[in-house]
Amino acid sequence: MRIVYMGTPDFAVPTLERLIEKHEVVGVFTQPDKPKGRHMTLTPPDVKVCAEAHNIPVFQPESVKHGEAMPILNDLKPDVIVVAAYGQILKNDILEFPKYGCINAHGSILPKYRGAAPIQRAVIDGEKEAGVTSMLMGEGLDTGDMLITKKVTIGENETAGELFDRLANLAADVIEETLENITEITPIPQNDAESSYAKMLSKEDCPIDWTRTAQQIHDQVRGLNPWPTASTIYNSVIFKVHSTLLTQNKSKNKPGTITTDKGRIFVATGDNDIEIIELQPQGGKRMDAKSYLLGHTLEGDFE
Repeated sequence: MRIVYMGTPDFAVPTLERLIEKHEVVGVFTQPDKPKGRHMTLTPPDVKVCAEAHNIPVFQPESVKHGEAMPILNDLKPDVIVVAAYGQILKNDILEFPKYGCINAHGSILPKYRGAAPIQRAVIDGEKEAGVTSMLMGEGLDTGDMLITKKVTIGENETAGELFDRLANLAADVIEETLENITEITPIPQNDAESSYAKMLSKEDCPIDWTRTAQQIHDQVRGLNPWPTASTIYNSVIFKVHSTLLTQNKSKNKPGTITTDKGRIFVATGDNDIEIIELQPQGGKRMDAKSYLLGHTLEGDFE
C-alpha cells in the first residue's frame, strides 16, 4: 500500500517505523524545524529525522490549509494518508483525496480526551485506563468515525512520559491492524455526549493546591512529568516536584505542612500525607529527597 505519513514528535516515530517495514511510504509531512534549547538551535522534528534516515522525501509546509499540499499529493498518489500527532488541521481536499481516506492514530480511548494532550490529561484526571484509537479523519477535532481501539492499564505511579512511550508503540500496533483490515472494518460514529476535551498543557497547570486529596496531587505530579512539572513554593522559592508516592498516613497538620523523617519528605494534604520523592529548587539540580536534605533544611509549609 502506498502511504503518505503525517506526524511530528517522538510519539509518531514508532508508527512511521512500522509503516516503513510493512508498506511503501512514499512521502512524509511534518512541521517545520524549530529553534530549541538554550542556544535556540534550529532542530528538526523527530519524524523528519526518522524519514531522512530511510531516504523518504520530507515536506514541511508552514500550513496545509491553503492548497500547498495538493500538488505534492497528486505526485505521490497515496492509497491512504496516515496521521499521528501532526499538529495541523487537514481540510476536505486532503481528507477526501486518498482511496482509503486519512486515518489518524489518537492517544486516547475516544470519544474521551479529544485534543492536544490526551495522555497527560488522562493521568492528571486519575484515569485507570488509556489507549489508542484509529479513526477516519473528518474536519472536526478528533471527531471522526472510530476504527480500532486498544487499551492499557495505567500504573499507580506511572508518569505521563512513561505512558506516552507505551502508547506510541501501541499506536504502531493499532495502525498496522487497521491497515491490514481496512476493507473489513465497520467505522463506528463517536458519541459526542461522551466526549471530553484535553487542552494543551501550560504553566498554569503546575502549582500544587495542597488542600486537594493526596491522590489528586499525586496524579497531577505524574501527569505533568516530564513537562511542564508540578510546582510549589517554599520560602519564596519555586520548587519543582518531579515525583511523589501515596501514603496511608492521615494528615494531622494543615495542608502544605512539611514533615521530614530519616531523609524522607512528607507533606500534609486534604486527606493523607503525601511523600515527595524527587524535587528541584529554582536554579538548582533535580534531587531525591534524601540527597536534598543532606544539604538543606525544610521546615514549615509549602504554599
